[in-house]
Amino acid sequence: MVNVAANVWSNGQDDPDRVALRSPRGDLSYGRLRELSSRVGGAVKAAGLQPLDRVVFIAPSIVEFPVVYFGLHAAGVSVITMNTMATAPEIGYVLDDSGATLVIAWHESAEAARAAAAERDLAFWVVDEGAVFDADPLDVAHDHAPDDTAIILYTSGTTGRPKGVELTATNLVDTTSSFLPVLSLTADDRFGTALPLFHVYGQAVVMNTVLVTGASLSVLSPFEPTAMLEMLRRDELTAMAGVPTMWNAMLHAAADYGPQDFVHLRLATSGGASLPVEVMRAFNERFDCAILEGYGLTESTGAATFNDINREQKTGTVGPALPGSQIEVRDVLGAVVAPGVVGEVFIKGPTIMKGYRNRPDATAEDLRDGWLKTGDLGTLDEDGYLSIVDRAKDLIIRGGYNVYPREVEEILYEHPDIVEVAVVGVPDEHFGEEVAAVIALRAGSSLTGEELRAWAKVQLSAYKVPRLYQFVEALPKGATGKILKREIDRDAIRAAAMGATA
Repeated sequence: MVNVAANVWSNGQDDPDRVALRSPRGDLSYGRLRELSSRVGGAVKAAGLQPLDRVVFIAPSIVEFPVVYFGLHAAGVSVITMNTMATAPEIGYVLDDSGATLVIAWHESAEAARAAAAERDLAFWVVDEGAVFDADPLDVAHDHAPDDTAIILYTSGTTGRPKGVELTATNLVDTTSSFLPVLSLTADDRFGTALPLFHVYGQAVVMNTVLVTGASLSVLSPFEPTAMLEMLRRDELTAMAGVPTMWNAMLHAAADYGPQDFVHLRLATSGGASLPVEVMRAFNERFDCAILEGYGLTESTGAATFNDINREQKTGTVGPALPGSQIEVRDVLGAVVAPGVVGEVFIKGPTIMKGYRNRPDATAEDLRDGWLKTGDLGTLDEDGYLSIVDRAKDLIIRGGYNVYPREVEEILYEHPDIVEVAVVGVPDEHFGEEVAAVIALRAGSSLTGEELRAWAKVQLSAYKVPRLYQFVEALPKGATGKILKREIDRDAIRAAAMGATA
């Protein structure tokens, strides 16, 4: 049977008392997860929805998320998960583009969803604590055709309206299958995360893989570093997943924690953005646990490469291709480049999307002969390990020289006063672009741009050293905690620099 809910439900039948979900509000067994989600599926059927009808679902990373999520999958509908901070117009756009016929939202995130549904005269359901639906349960999960659209995730993008990435039932099942061996997960693992489950990383890579395995998943919402550290200790987690800003925040909040507090932790995984090597080193030193980095996009169901726990891990890389996937690095003419040469990353394999909903031109542009054009720049080494250099669109060209922001950020993260940093290009009349750094400092630091520039000149070639500096309380972040460079005001950076010079 091709349905990600099927294996989760079989766990509920085979070992109903095993803990599936842990949260500050209590635990939920696999048997109870199956019972509650089967009633969600039953309610969907009773409402007259058919397989592949679209349903928008909005909820944070709480126990009720997988209850509703797997119930919808069991009913065979296409699930569209959205950010809990989405506004009524943003939800309305997705409803119109997807042709959804039902909207479901967690009660604390319901206002905007209710308004968008009402404007279109669509059915709207509220999920309360417990997610107990008064409906006859489904006995069997829907058997999808392999190419049926199981989920649609809307990408934010940098220009234009969001695109709906259609991922199939096979994409979801194959993603869990590809991660199981490289993580060496078993039913005895106790996994934890504060990732948003409405995002591809938290949903397809973490939640689905953990619950298909029969392990337990601890969830936390919203992310708060001390609360995450407490969850690690309280639930005796053996594995956890996060994004670089989470690991960095935990390091800065972990003054009273050490390896003795997390003796059970064997595995930490990072994705969503490149992980600074300095953060990885410091985490390993503090907690005696290596962070394994991977790489994927929404268009690849979050799966492409990973530093397999059973193989050599190469710091600074995102690992080799996952089982069943292929990676190529190509030049601007489409030719595969030699190992170590920078080019654009292309991915092929069973986790690659079906396409963008209602966007045949965009699909044809990014998906060619089964190969996904990622827009990321990277290199492959002789052993097939991928290193992400940067997003192609983030490349800074200063006076004819290529400056890769990630390389500069890696160096700046080594400064003890820097908590977060983003390096961006700012238009410049003379050089075309100038290198700028937006920085959040540790509490009490009085570091100046002039001092930092002098320090960086020792570490970097002259053309890579940032000339412009802006100090902020915190950098703008998306739902996953990823730093959003597109929301950094370049004019404000230039104005701040001119003020400092004056």
